[in-house]
Amino acid sequence: MGNSIALLDRLRKRLGDRKTQSAALALLIIVIILLPLFANNYIEEVATNTLFYIVLALGLNIVVGYAGLVDLGYAAFFAVGAYTTGIFMKFGLNFWLTIPIAVLFSVIAGIIIGGPTLRLRSDYLAIVTLGFGEITRITARNLKITGGASGLVGIQRPSIFGHLLNQITDFYYLFFVLVILAVIVAMRLHNSRLGRAWQYIREDEDAAEAMGIDPVLTKLYAYMIGAAFGGIAGAFFAVKMTAISPETFAFTQSAMILLAVILGGMGKIPGAILGAAFLVLFPEVFRGIGQTRMLFFGILLVIIMVFRPQGLWPERKG
Repeated sequence: MGNSIALLDRLRKRLGDRKTQSAALALLIIVIILLPLFANNYIEEVATNTLFYIVLALGLNIVVGYAGLVDLGYAAFFAVGAYTTGIFMKFGLNFWLTIPIAVLFSVIAGIIIGGPTLRLRSDYLAIVTLGFGEITRITARNLKITGGASGLVGIQRPSIFGHLLNQITDFYYLFFVLVILAVIVAMRLHNSRLGRAWQYIREDEDAAEAMGIDPVLTKLYAYMIGAAFGGIAGAFFAVKMTAISPETFAFTQSAMILLAVILGGMGKIPGAILGAAFLVLFPEVFRGIGQTRMLFFGILLVIIMVFRPQGLWPERKG
């Protein structure tokens, strides 16, 4: 295990060179683009799920990694986006027009949870976000418009330029485009004035406030933008699955997304991507050994966090 960690460190340092980064990124993009030409439907499905969780991890990384907040109910924003799209499509609205509505509703949800609670810190904030996630799921299970416990079924697949997106390959490339857009937005935010304010708050909130940064408003921006990521992912998830239910957005979903961010390395875009990919791919690679794979998966997670508490691809200081 120690050799693997050392190898990862050497790889990360080597990728610090811009030319190496560009070459590695180009190779990765080529592999992703060509994958459907050689993969079967099962591999494409797993790869699509990986891309989907990468989008969610990048969104939560803004809240947890950039701003240093705690969010145990991130699946709530994902649920709001999915249900918004599903409900409006049931009323006959075109899918592409539901996306800004899903984002708006998700941002409003972020304001509702963030506005009154972001003055709290650490454990108190964690409890509130956990409660918000459960309230959202239970509300969806009890409302008639959301389909109750059965959820929404029969959500139509969208079309783009006259082409109906009804194949797994279509959604694979669609989520790939979403990942690219999410990475670009995350990078721009990280290098922006707002991104630096998040970092100051994460390192020392009192010092940041003394510098003239409004900690509550700045943290609220993180919640709103993170919620927008979740809402967009939820909208596309709804049309991919064509059916959604409240149990899809249980606490385990929030925990898995948070684990991806922590495991990969909080505050680092490659870390969020690597963490999400690891969490999706590892159980699938070892699916042949049945439920035992989850035992080995848990043991491996413990080993990684013992030898690599800062994550697989942590943010470099200084």
